[in-house]
Amino acid sequence: IGGGATGLGCALDAAARGYRTALIEAADFAKATSSRSTKLIHGGVRYLRQGNIALVREAMLERTRLSRNAQQIVHELRFIVPAYGVFELAYYSAGLKAYDALAGDSPFARSRLLSPRAARAHIPSLRTPRMRAAVMYSDAQFDDAALAIALARTADDRGAAIANYVRADALVVDGERVSGAIAVDLESGDRFAVSARVVVNAAGIFTDEIRRMEDPRAASLLAFSRGSHIVLPSNVLGEGATALLIPRTSDGRVLFAIPWNDRTLVGTTDIAAHAPDPEPRATDEEVHYLLSTLNRYLERPASESDVLSAWAGLRPLVRKRAAPTARLSREHVIDVSRGGLVTVTGGKWTTYRKMAQDAIDAAALQARLTPVPCSTENLALLQYEPPLLLSLKQRVEFAARDEMARTVEDVLARRTRSLFLDAKAARDQAPAVASALARELGRERAWEMDQVRAFGALASRYGGTH
Repeated sequence: IGGGATGLGCALDAAARGYRTALIEAADFAKATSSRSTKLIHGGVRYLRQGNIALVREAMLERTRLSRNAQQIVHELRFIVPAYGVFELAYYSAGLKAYDALAGDSPFARSRLLSPRAARAHIPSLRTPRMRAAVMYSDAQFDDAALAIALARTADDRGAAIANYVRADALVVDGERVSGAIAVDLESGDRFAVSARVVVNAAGIFTDEIRRMEDPRAASLLAFSRGSHIVLPSNVLGEGATALLIPRTSDGRVLFAIPWNDRTLVGTTDIAAHAPDPEPRATDEEVHYLLSTLNRYLERPASESDVLSAWAGLRPLVRKRAAPTARLSREHVIDVSRGGLVTVTGGKWTTYRKMAQDAIDAAALQARLTPVPCSTENLALLQYEPPLLLSLKQRVEFAARDEMARTVEDVLARRTRSLFLDAKAARDQAPAVASALARELGRERAWEMDQVRAFGALASRYGGTH
């Protein structure tokens, strides 16, 4: 249950082992948290600062595997970390040397020192007065929604049955054992049972809701943290710029400003949230915080009028103790209920494959399936990008026929990234997309108009009215 990074990873892992596998997702693949990341596959320099060596090491190994298994989607990205004092320079340099060491035998470039002038050559708009030097290091960048579709495509190729817009309404309990789910097709309204030897709950921010279908008194596993991002024009960092890491912020995080699809992506925040929400909103205060923090490092400050899109996602963090969400663990947890429901939660995109491996190991044990070792460490994902010269109509057709897109939002938010890159431009495309999608799916004119209205309302939350 769940079609984000973790659920799709689980479906692929199980199918690749030869187990008969079905996945249901209540909305679209990667609809919630999994399409709202900072687009980085990384060990996490912040976690290294917190002393979480095991998490960083695991993530660095997964970074290498993903760069090999999804070469068209995951690629190396260089970062500049400016330092303004001798202590800062020594601290960042030593920390990133440790980061290199934890990467082991990695194809990524090792960190090195740069003069202020050299740093400015990599980020032309970087403010260099009083800068002592900078450290340049490498991590990986990706398109989260595209990777989700690659996972779905590969799982399907391995025999998994995968459906979006199918919601789990209840769990089937036979005696004391969870033995399936009652699902509803949200397009047709049909309800049906899915029988299973074992059910894996990979519902992300809705994990606790699925657990309470079995046990209404189940204590919460999760705390939620909102992470917001803004998208600015590419010239904010300068022509041909590499990425910037701001190592110290007021909320205890680091801040990234990275080139992404001919834009500049800036994020993220860490604000406690109190309930699961697939469409949280970046607040005005968060937008101001991101701009003001970034502008301290730029020669030419960006303003709110430069913001092309602003969006947010909720992180499902494992609740271990009362602590600010910035300090809650990004490690994952496997929980097996008395009835055998296997829940996998926590973690992050970088470690989705290992999360899936651990979850399917536990699920196979619960179901007493024939043991089969995980094979995803070296499993290349099926990935292909539609030609860039496709017309909008052709791109919509491709999304519907080959990527299971069912709505205008699916196309403009996740099959293309238009909504996340420029909300107003995406809103302007909505009528043409709705028309092409209606023809492809055999929908009526009323459906088409409803889709345009719904997407317009959504785009306004991202800044689409500006």
